[in-house]
Amino acid sequence: MEKRNIATLIILSIVTCGIYALYWFVVTTNDIENALGSKSDGTCKSGGAALLLSIVTCGIYTFYWYYKEAERIETLNNERGLRSSTEGWVYILLCFIGLEIVAMAIMQDQLNRIVDAPVVNVADVE
Repeated sequence: MEKRNIATLIILSIVTCGIYALYWFVVTTNDIENALGSKSDGTCKSGGAALLLSIVTCGIYTFYWYYKEAERIETLNNERGLRSSTEGWVYILLCFIGLEIVAMAIMQDQLNRIVDAPVVNVADVE
């Protein structure tokens, strides 16, 4: 998983009229899937497929994607001993009121924290 600058994410998404946001959508899906590895629930295996579903459903799949990715991020947080916070409903609400860019920034912030945190071995904790 790659750490990305949130300001760059916002600026490039605005300057490119959302094209960078589509790129971010695809690579974020792939990054989370790769980070989960065998713990993946198979919900969003491919960023390209997720993007295609979002386009075909006129954006409706995007709401589902944000909710499921929030759950998958929670799994990664638990692996690293980070504060667990399911924010799927917050993401959906932000997207619904037209603030998807804010949801993207929050999600990227969570992913950046996961990148910085080491994986905690369960045997070490007990």
